[in-house]
Amino acid sequence: MSELPSIPLAGVIGSPVAHSKSPQLHRHWLKTYGIAGHYIPMDVGAENLEQVLRTLPKAGFVGVNITIPHKEAVMGIADLITDRATLIGAANTLIFRKDGKIHADNTDGYGFLENLRSGAPHWVPSAGPAAVLGAGGAARAVIASLLDAGVPEIYLSNRTRIRAEKLKQDFGSRVFVCDWVQAGNMIDEAALLVNTTSLGMIGKGELRVPLDGLGPDTVVTDLVYAPLKTQLLATAEEMGCVTVDGLGMLLHQAVPAFERWFGKRPDVDRATRAAALR
Repeated sequence: MSELPSIPLAGVIGSPVAHSKSPQLHRHWLKTYGIAGHYIPMDVGAENLEQVLRTLPKAGFVGVNITIPHKEAVMGIADLITDRATLIGAANTLIFRKDGKIHADNTDGYGFLENLRSGAPHWVPSAGPAAVLGAGGAARAVIASLLDAGVPEIYLSNRTRIRAEKLKQDFGSRVFVCDWVQAGNMIDEAALLVNTTSLGMIGKGELRVPLDGLGPDTVVTDLVYAPLKTQLLATAEEMGCVTVDGLGMLLHQAVPAFERWFGKRPDVDRATRAAALR
C-alpha cells in the first residue's frame, strides 16, 4: 500500500491575529490552484514564540507568516536570515527547511514595489525623490526597496524625529530627515509620496500633512488599506495624482511565501483582491 503524501501546513503568527487577512488570501489561492494544504491563524504570545516555532515543523508545517509584535523577535530565533531581512531588521516570512533550520525573509519591500509598479506602471524610480512619512518597520522595508530600485533620494519625516534619524543612520547619505511640522514642504519636490504611518486608518487619527505640494506628476501610495481609499488618496486623486491603495502590498508580499511553501507562484488578480476584502 503506497504512503499518502503529507498535507503541507502554513499559517500566520501574531498577537492579536484575528484581524489578519492572510488566512482568507492563502485559502483562496489553495482552493484556486487545487492544492491540498491549510493556512491557520495562531495567536502566540512572546513567551511561547520560540517553542512554538521549533515545534511547528514537527507537526507538518512548511512555514509561517509573522506579524505584529513578533517581526523583530524572530530575527533572534531564525537560523538563517536573508540579506533583505537583515537590512530591514525584521522578518515577515519563515520557511521551515527539511534540515530543521528556520529561514527568515522579509517580503514587505518586494510587495510594496510590486504593488506600486502594478498600480502606477508609468512610475520609474529615477523620476525623482520619494517622500516617506513614518519611520517604523514598514518604513524600513519601503526605504530599503526604493533605494535598491534606484530612487535617487528619500525625504523622510516622522512625528518623533529621533526615529527618522536612526533610519538615516542605517540607510545612509541618500536619506534626508525633515521635521514633522515641515513634512508638507518635502512633498513639493517628490515624484512619489508614501504614507507608512497608521494615520488615516479606521480608528486612528487623521494624517494632517499639507498636500498642496502635490502635482499631477506625483504618485501617491498609502500602506493603510482600511479604508481602501484613505483621505490622503482621495485628496491626491482630486489633485490629479496617480494613486495606489495599500491592499496590493499585502497581496504581493504573500506571493513569494506561497510559492516557497506550496510550490506554485500565485497570481494577484481581481479575484485575489475580492477574496482579501471578503
